[in-house]
Amino acid sequence: MASPGFSNRNNGKRLGITEPISLGGPTEYDVIKTRELEKYLQDARLYESQEEAVSREEVLGRLDQIVKIWVKTISRAKGLNEQLVHEANAKIFTFGSYRLGVHGPGADIDTLCVGPRHATREEDFFGELQRMLSEMPEVTELHPVPDAHVPVMGFKFSGVSIDLLYAKLSLWVIPEDLDISQDSILQNADEQTVRSLNGCRVTDQILHLVPSIQNFRTTLRCMRLWAKHRGVYSNVAGFLGGINWALLVARICQLYPNALPNMLVSRFFRVYTQWRWPNPVMLCAIEEGSLGLQVWDPRRNPKDKYHLMPIITPAYPSMNSSYNVSSSTLRIMLEEFQRGNEICEAMEANKADWDTLFESYGFFEAYKNYLQIDISAENADDFRKWKGWVESRLRQLTLKIERHTYDMLQCHPHPGDFSDKSRPFHSSYFMGLQRKQGVPVTEGEQFDIRATVEEFKQSVNRYTLLERGMEIRVSHVKRRNIPNFVFPGEVRPLRPSKVTWGSRRDSELKVSGDAQPDKLCEGKTDLDGSDGGQKRKLVDDTVETDSRYAKSLHLCSGEVHAASPPVSNISSCSTKCESMDANKKVDDSIAVSLEKIENPADIPYQNGQIEVLSRCNPPNDSLPAAANTSSSKEAEKMALEKKMAGPYVSHQALPELDELEDDSEYRHQVKDFSRNMRSSQMEPSEESVSVSAPVNSSNGAGPSTDSYNGGLEELEVKHITFVCAPIFRLSKFSCHYSIMFRIPCGFLYLVACAVFVLKIFCLFL
Repeated sequence: MASPGFSNRNNGKRLGITEPISLGGPTEYDVIKTRELEKYLQDARLYESQEEAVSREEVLGRLDQIVKIWVKTISRAKGLNEQLVHEANAKIFTFGSYRLGVHGPGADIDTLCVGPRHATREEDFFGELQRMLSEMPEVTELHPVPDAHVPVMGFKFSGVSIDLLYAKLSLWVIPEDLDISQDSILQNADEQTVRSLNGCRVTDQILHLVPSIQNFRTTLRCMRLWAKHRGVYSNVAGFLGGINWALLVARICQLYPNALPNMLVSRFFRVYTQWRWPNPVMLCAIEEGSLGLQVWDPRRNPKDKYHLMPIITPAYPSMNSSYNVSSSTLRIMLEEFQRGNEICEAMEANKADWDTLFESYGFFEAYKNYLQIDISAENADDFRKWKGWVESRLRQLTLKIERHTYDMLQCHPHPGDFSDKSRPFHSSYFMGLQRKQGVPVTEGEQFDIRATVEEFKQSVNRYTLLERGMEIRVSHVKRRNIPNFVFPGEVRPLRPSKVTWGSRRDSELKVSGDAQPDKLCEGKTDLDGSDGGQKRKLVDDTVETDSRYAKSLHLCSGEVHAASPPVSNISSCSTKCESMDANKKVDDSIAVSLEKIENPADIPYQNGQIEVLSRCNPPNDSLPAAANTSSSKEAEKMALEKKMAGPYVSHQALPELDELEDDSEYRHQVKDFSRNMRSSQMEPSEESVSVSAPVNSSNGAGPSTDSYNGGLEELEVKHITFVCAPIFRLSKFSCHYSIMFRIPCGFLYLVACAVFVLKIFCLFL
């Protein structure tokens, strides 16, 4: 329930940086569908019981008492006088899903301990407090991570999972009524304290910036469940985490302040399908502040220019909460937004229901080729440390593959891990592989990513706490050889008889296409046509809904294998394109055939373009209000266009080469999405063909931090800004464009050299 303080705070006051798109109230249809949604969420067991809620409150109260005893203990040990010892205080705050009120049964509680200036993080928090907790019988699975980006201490207290952060303020005494929402609290705070405080400050700001907390919570629960079922809920994998989804939902609540959750869910998909990324999503204006802390600003900070899906936190200092998003994960999320939008429109036409929206994504049926990353250790403590480190680095493998293949090989990371019960202290991660759709290819071309994978493994093995037995292996597996332990019950399921949204939609469109091919859809791109290989294959299973994605992912396959194949102990990986000949075997270089894979196609989206989707109009007799939907949508599109015409549109410009050289971590994320998506609209080849982007350090086309992935227009002489670069880089650019446009590399090299010489000649003149 919303607290009175929050619900009354914004009466008569505009929320957000723009006017709302619509002030319309709910219809009878919205009321009915919202009740259905609430019942669906309850049946999915997303709400904790009263007993569990009381237990959590007791644990938080006990933890607050412990930190108060701890701070008095260290104050006395440091020689402070009795008055200061008596006044010494520490306080516990909550944030995350628990503070937002959208946590479910068994979820952990994100907590923050705020202490005085003399209570240090290294010696006192990760020293004395950790010792006190380790000696308590009710505390189990204590796992401190002092060297994390945000230092955290994880443990279970009476069975309740706790993630405890620490913030050291510049105060001698922490008042019991401390207000951490004030910017002055950050004065003289170190970076780790600022980051630790950010979670609480952002959570409180979100609750202050939404018009109805109850509607916000219901909508957020819905979107979190949907994201987990569709495999796009994971910040560490390059998708979106809890705070990201909360910010996206909060912005929709601002744009439709009087809407109920049913309408908010529908508008969520409609708005973000049309959103012109990388325009930022912001709940309020970015404040510069008076403390000199760096805020997100692509006009000043070079790194901020390369963020693909900026979702800005509302509390000072404002940051991009979604910097982990890559071009591959952005593409996948946009496809899912498109799917959600189509289903919501079908629901308005009584052709779909909530079950359809929450169908789980069949990850292990969506691709024919996968990378399997296996990790292992010798004991539980080493495995926990090793697993956390590897998970934090997996995103780098996706980025390296994208960069080294110039986005021609696309990766889809699975957000969870899988364990083989027969192998203790072992986990496996998977990435779906596909060649980029719509790019002309010729037979016999290859992706050779051995050097890329070896580079990734070397970076992982530089772990400072590496122990004997900590191992990582990367291998290629085909869909038919996926190990059985990834499936529920370790049994490879047969293809379900249930008709999924994707198959039902394609079937209807095929029938409609035979009858009225010219009246199928309206829009610029026929996303629902029969272009086979271009469409993302959405295959789902009929298993019970569960809020944990890793256990609720429902898969299907036409084959049943008696046992899983042994994991290949291979230290390097090569993705070699060849035709899918049943007689050919995968050699030790891990050859991946990328023949006409039954996989997703790129949803066409372009910077600077508002209308980026094609939708089929429902029949005129589907709903009484259907006749008004077209004009209503057009009005909303025009309103949305104004909302996105913000001050940061200019940051979409591609950077100069010198800027890229200054920042090796972010420059490979600079993508010309207009070029990528235009090329993906081309008809795919019907032949069994492959794409090549060989990595070979001997010829200069290997893993390079100097590569530049520019747009199509950069081939024109008047736009070539890198002619003054050293001559040895020209060969790399020549190979890049040779691969993309099928022009002989030697010819491009000669042209580049000629331009370079001409430029030098002009300088001398």
